[in-house]
Amino acid sequence: MITEAIILAGGLGTRLKEVVPDLPKAMAPVNGKPFLDYQLDYLDVFGINHIILSVGYLHEKIIGHYGNQYKNMRIDYAIEKEPLGTGGGMLLAMQKVEGSSVVVLNGDTFFMIDYKKFFDIHRGKESKLSIILREVVDVSRYGSVERDDSRVITGFFEKSKKKGTGYINGGIYLINKAFFLSNNLPEKFSLEKDFFEKIYKEHKIYGILCRQYFIDIGIPADYKRAQNDFKQFEYF
Repeated sequence: MITEAIILAGGLGTRLKEVVPDLPKAMAPVNGKPFLDYQLDYLDVFGINHIILSVGYLHEKIIGHYGNQYKNMRIDYAIEKEPLGTGGGMLLAMQKVEGSSVVVLNGDTFFMIDYKKFFDIHRGKESKLSIILREVVDVSRYGSVERDDSRVITGFFEKSKKKGTGYINGGIYLINKAFFLSNNLPEKFSLEKDFFEKIYKEHKIYGILCRQYFIDIGIPADYKRAQNDFKQFEYF
């Protein structure tokens, strides 16, 4: 069982600044408590007990609020002195991972996946890297991901390259630490563009489809929607 998670919470939150001007996105209040609380509460349900927060912009507000403990979870911080991109932030955080594999997720999205099922599929495939996929009605807005019948990813496509119903990156990953660090990675890079879109040509990356609830609060309209949505979830 994997018990560690990296949460990428170092972004500037440009789109959300108009409604939450003085907080990092992960700390944006939803029904009176930080969005990050909901992520941590959900991870706690699945036995995740060591969190590494990859932080940058206004990181003092996150550290000041949580310190090194949340419920039964131990919290460590990987602090970016300058923006390193999603890949660079993950690389910095990976140094604090103690086990062989770790869950990675974005600090401004909530995806109600079954982590136990995700772990089991990942382990059953003997995978070094597995990515949660979402199905959407129009992939042209996002950029798309394709996979074969055995769930091996066969391609990543830019926005507008593909249209219609298809799969996109859901922003949750299970990754083997040694595998990730074995690649000659720069200090600053995009996890999606500079790693995933290159490494799949040489190694089997698995795409695991999930059709459960998803929200990205980085968009003001969806941040507003979260206020109502989260009142209905039994976990909260």
